[in-house]
Amino acid sequence: MRSRSGHEIIAEVEPGFDYVDHETGEPLEVVGKLLPLAPSPSNLPWTVENLRLCGCSKEQLVQKDVNDCPYCGQRLPAVES
Repeated sequence: MRSRSGHEIIAEVEPGFDYVDHETGEPLEVVGKLLPLAPSPSNLPWTVENLRLCGCSKEQLVQKDVNDCPYCGQRLPAVES
């Protein structure tokens, strides 16, 4: 959430409520939302250390423990250690 003066906070909010910045008294506006990730066959967290490029023309990041690309369906090569 962000105020007009640019003060930002991250908070869990409920729809239909008006939120106010406690420091400035300005109303806060929702500027971003966390969305749940789509279901994945991977058990790894979505971090840089656990990702690799698919290699297809879409060049999407996929988790290292996934055998097939969820975007193009192609079989992924073995992960080099």
